[in-house]
Amino acid sequence: MHIGLNAHLLAGQPGYRAAGIHNYIHQLLAHLPAAAPPDWRWTALVGGAVQAQYPGLTLRRAGLDTSAPLKRILWEQALQPFALPQFDLYHALAFAAPLFLPVPMVVTVYDMTFIRYPQRLSTARRLYLRLFTGLTCRRARRVLCISHSTARDVADLLHIPPQRIDVTPLGYNSDVYRPLPAEQVAAFRRRQGLPERFWLFLGTLEPRKNLVMLLAAYAALPPAERLPLVLAGGKGWDYAPIFAAVEQHGLQQSVTLPGFIPAADLALWYNAAEVFLYPSVFEGFGLPVLEAMACGTPVITSDVSSLPEVAQTCGLCLPPQAAPAWTAALARVRHDAAWRADARAAGLRDARQFQWATTARLTVDSYRQAMAMTVTA
Repeated sequence: MHIGLNAHLLAGQPGYRAAGIHNYIHQLLAHLPAAAPPDWRWTALVGGAVQAQYPGLTLRRAGLDTSAPLKRILWEQALQPFALPQFDLYHALAFAAPLFLPVPMVVTVYDMTFIRYPQRLSTARRLYLRLFTGLTCRRARRVLCISHSTARDVADLLHIPPQRIDVTPLGYNSDVYRPLPAEQVAAFRRRQGLPERFWLFLGTLEPRKNLVMLLAAYAALPPAERLPLVLAGGKGWDYAPIFAAVEQHGLQQSVTLPGFIPAADLALWYNAAEVFLYPSVFEGFGLPVLEAMACGTPVITSDVSSLPEVAQTCGLCLPPQAAPAWTAALARVRHDAAWRADARAAGLRDARQFQWATTARLTVDSYRQAMAMTVTA
C-alpha cells in the first residue's frame, strides 16, 4: 500500500510555527514506517523549505513556496490533486483535504477552537477551518482526533458518526524530555540569568492561552509571595494584550518574556522551573503539559477540554477563568514542598503512557480500517 501524507504544515525553519501541528507531523513521519508492514510505501508532500529527512519515507517538495497560508491553500486545492492518483490512501494531516480527491482519505483534527471559541481566531482562519474541516470530515473514511475531548467535539459539532472517529493521543520523546542532572540545570539557569525558583509558561503567545487571566491572578498575590514568572514562547495572533497586561499590573520587574524557545532548549526550561503553568481555555491535547510532566515539573493547568486527560491526577486542574482560584493555587504551591514532590512523582509516572510509537501504531490501525471500508463497500 502506498500512503500519501499532506505535510505542508511541517515547518522549514525555527519559529513559533515549528511547534504544535509541526511537532505532530514531524513525529508521525519519523515513526510511521516502523509501525507498518515493511511493504507499505510512504510519500510526504511538503513545502520547498523543508530540509529534514525521514528513513523509509520519500519527501516530495512542492514547486512553489507554500509557507504563506493562501499559497498553501491554492496548492492543496488546485495543484495537489493531480499528484494523488498514485496513492492508495491519502492522509490530510491538518484539518483540510482537496475538494477534488481521487483516492480514499483520512484526516487528523486537532481541536475545534474555530467553533468552540471563534473569537480566539482571526476571521479568515476561522472561516477557512469551519468550511474545509466540515467538508473534509464528512468525506473522510476515518477521522483521527488527538484526544477524547476533540473526538467528542467532532461528533457533536460536525455530526460525524462516532464509529468513524479514532483517538490517536500524542506522545513525547523520552530521550529529550526527562529529568536532567542538577548540575546541567544549574548551569542553564546561570547562562539564562534565571533565579533558583521561578514559575514557567511555555507556548505560543495568543488569546487562547489565557495569559491575561494568569497575569491578573499573579498580580493579586502580595509581591513578597510572587516567584518570578517566565512567559516563554513566540508571538502568535493578537499577542499585544499580554504585554499590555504586564504593564497594567506593574509587573515589568517580575515577569520575563524571553520569546521563542528553540526545541533544543525546551527540556532545560521545563527542568529549571519549579512549577509549570498552562491556563489555556481550550486545547486539542496540551503537549507542553505532557512534556513538563515528563521532565518532572509539577503542573497547574485548566480543567477544560483535553487538559485533564493529560494532567490526570498528577497536577492541579482549575477553571480557566477563575482568577482567584489560580491566585490561591500559586500561593499554595509556593510553600507546599510536599505537594511539589508528590506531583513530580505522579507526573513522571503518568507521562510514560504517552508514546509517539503508540500514536503511529494507532494511526496505522486507522489506515487499515479505512482501506477495509473500501473492500466492503
